[in-house]
Amino acid sequence: MIWRSYARTHVGMKRSLNEDSFLTDDDLGLYLVADGMGGHAAGEIASSEAVSTAHGMVKQASASLRKIGSDGSPDEQQIRGAVRLLESAIQNATYMVFTLAELDRDKSGMGTTITGMLFAGDVGITGQVGDSRIYQIRDGQVSQLTEDHTLIAWQLREGIITEEEALRSPHKNVITRAVGNRDYVQVDTTVVPLARGDRYLLCSDGLHGYLAGPEIPEIVALGGDAAVDTFIDLANSRGGKDNITAVLVEID
Repeated sequence: MIWRSYARTHVGMKRSLNEDSFLTDDDLGLYLVADGMGGHAAGEIASSEAVSTAHGMVKQASASLRKIGSDGSPDEQQIRGAVRLLESAIQNATYMVFTLAELDRDKSGMGTTITGMLFAGDVGITGQVGDSRIYQIRDGQVSQLTEDHTLIAWQLREGIITEEEALRSPHKNVITRAVGNRDYVQVDTTVVPLARGDRYLLCSDGLHGYLAGPEIPEIVALGGDAAVDTFIDLANSRGGKDNITAVLVEID
């Protein structure tokens, strides 16, 4: 399989600083989106450091990654190793951001979401902390692969509030899991079988907060840069209250 990526980030219509960061590495098969939080530009630093640290750790294992599935579909041990690699990379990023905040009082409390996808042979591994998202678009249908780590998502799962109440909730931006506010974070991981023709959209909440699921396949069908530009323009046209990042990965 061959994968190609297209990406764009935008400050949006209301913010003066873009605290989102992203990484696309087609050679490595690694894609990351991070949405920083914290004043005095600390969110920008948190997201940038998290992406850089996670990328660096996965890159160190590039030789091992290239062997996965080189003689057929990856075996269970290889897949487990790739899952542990992505999880460890995010944990390493967590420790790095936490340490930087401990060393600089001005950056105290900074943190970031991080959502990643690592391709290994004919499977993709997702890693999730926070409320950025990964969508799979296959045969014209869209599926959300990640779960938001937010107070609202938890309340919905527990049946505490309804979908209608969630739309009116004042707690929409309350994140229950983030990189950097502690030296450890629980990382959700999943393994996804890949297929030719698949498309994967990684995005910050500045985009998915303005999207309806059925719109995604139609925009993705534009392909490449045109699709990514359309996602950014759509979010801005609907308010652009937050920073916006979109990463589109096409598999052929």
